[in-house]
Amino acid sequence: MSQTVRRDYRAPDGLILAADVGGPPDAPAVILMHGGGQTRHSWSGTMESLIGEGYHVVNFDARGHGESGWSADGGYSLQVRAVDLATVVTSIGRPVALVGASMGGMTGFYAVGTGMLPQAKALVLVDIVLRPARAGLEKIRTFMRAHDAGFATLEEAAAAVAAYNPERKRPNDPAGLMKNLRLKDDGRLYWHWDPRILAERPEAERPNWTEELRQASRGITIPTLLVRGGQSDIVDDEGVAELIDLVPNTEIYDVAKAGHMVAGDRNDAFRDGVIAFLRKIRFGQAGH
Repeated sequence: MSQTVRRDYRAPDGLILAADVGGPPDAPAVILMHGGGQTRHSWSGTMESLIGEGYHVVNFDARGHGESGWSADGGYSLQVRAVDLATVVTSIGRPVALVGASMGGMTGFYAVGTGMLPQAKALVLVDIVLRPARAGLEKIRTFMRAHDAGFATLEEAAAAVAAYNPERKRPNDPAGLMKNLRLKDDGRLYWHWDPRILAERPEAERPNWTEELRQASRGITIPTLLVRGGQSDIVDDEGVAELIDLVPNTEIYDVAKAGHMVAGDRNDAFRDGVIAFLRKIRFGQAGH
């Protein structure tokens, strides 16, 4: 594993954002943003690959997730998340490429489109469009609401994940799942995210964000890549067509036999596509 260090960033409201940082400090910078209900550890393989390609990588937990703080008022709007992202990007002080899965992709799209991130020179959306498919959203919502009482054992949590995504091979050792769980005083394990996220928005990837994202799309002029899972239930043809209509400079990269969790389902293919895109647009070279 490439060497990384833990770093904390302080958002304007004082909340701490936990991150892993690695790669040459002066190299072209890539920011990784996970999806709703995940943590930065979902990017572990991708982060290692990008560092191996010579990039400087910042991989942070979104507020309300993982080791980052929880909003005092329970607020997790696109605007709030975009300010968090701007905090991380500003600390780098040079051009960046953004790679965001689902909620993370929406955050990057909004921040760029509203002019908050002039430092952003490339945007990668991982299996997310402005109008996600309703059936896929309902599946995520059901999963995230189903276990608010936690789990008695790690095996119970692993079984829940396997039931949600039966196509993915179940690991022999579920110990890695502990990065996504926290042990509370009652002795039970709970997902490592603030349940008030669902109280604010009934779906994991809020449909009401669609109009905000459509408005922001007018400001997306940087090279953009949509990585689409070939078996995704979140991104459908209509959603892709709308994105291309609003952001014509969007390229599409399909990852066969991958669902919504593209990087987890087919990390090698995902990694190759993202790195090829960054190379093609000459990100980090003169003029970028």
